[in-house]
Amino acid sequence: MLLAEVVALIAPRDGGLYADVTLGRGGHAEAILDASSPGGRLVGVDRDPSAIAASRERLARFGDRVELYQTALSSLAAVLDGRALDGLVADLGVSSPQLDDAARGMSFRAEGPLDMRMGDDVEVTAWQLVRDLREPELADVIYEYGEERASRPIARAIKRAIERGEMETTLHLAAAVHRVLGPARYGRIDPATRTFQALRIAVNDELGELDHLLAALPEVLADGGVAAVISFHSLEDRRVKHALRDSDALAVLTKKPLEAGDAEREENPRARSAKLRAARRLPRDPGEVEA
Repeated sequence: MLLAEVVALIAPRDGGLYADVTLGRGGHAEAILDASSPGGRLVGVDRDPSAIAASRERLARFGDRVELYQTALSSLAAVLDGRALDGLVADLGVSSPQLDDAARGMSFRAEGPLDMRMGDDVEVTAWQLVRDLREPELADVIYEYGEERASRPIARAIKRAIERGEMETTLHLAAAVHRVLGPARYGRIDPATRTFQALRIAVNDELGELDHLLAALPEVLADGGVAAVISFHSLEDRRVKHALRDSDALAVLTKKPLEAGDAEREENPRARSAKLRAARRLPRDPGEVEA
């Protein structure tokens, strides 16, 4: 996603240390390693074991220039253990392979379990969440994380479906939403999109993880190091925008977010909502370094 733009902003160089903290299938990581040959190194982080396995195979040709860790965004500082990064990329949200795998339960287009967990470190599934939350609490989750105005009737429909024993799969969840908002229509966004987004964000604490990462940027970036963050919905983008803009330690490089070009949008419809923001770590003053 926005591969050329990310590489241009980070400007990888031989001998630099970089991180891809949402490793996925290793596309950004591979491009950074190629651009920083022969001595650039990369730390890859992802909480999804299948992503780690796929990236390990894809990046094998780079040998010991790569370190891969199956862990969450919030663990980056611990993984680095004091090392400072010359560049960092975070491609937020759910990956296409996760959406395409019905067994992950993240898509309303195929029947699968109500799971939605991005990694095996996540303890609560989407099914457990909708079952255990009280109806007002469920409505609040759908409203806050999905920005869904019909959150209360949707929460009511979900709870009624649970009472009837009709809330075991992704298609059951989509059907409950459709009973409130109407069916999906060709060429339009499915009415269940916001509810699925909300539950996935809640299950994986995606915004909490993002907040941890953004707060850690001044610590983990070397002087002059660049962080490039790609978001896919307004909840993420607002957080990124404000964190980069309001930090005394960072200089914003993108006054407006960069977006995918027509060719990438045509090839990958998910790119239509992608927004890329970046910032550079300002030089530390002597007092900050000593502290």
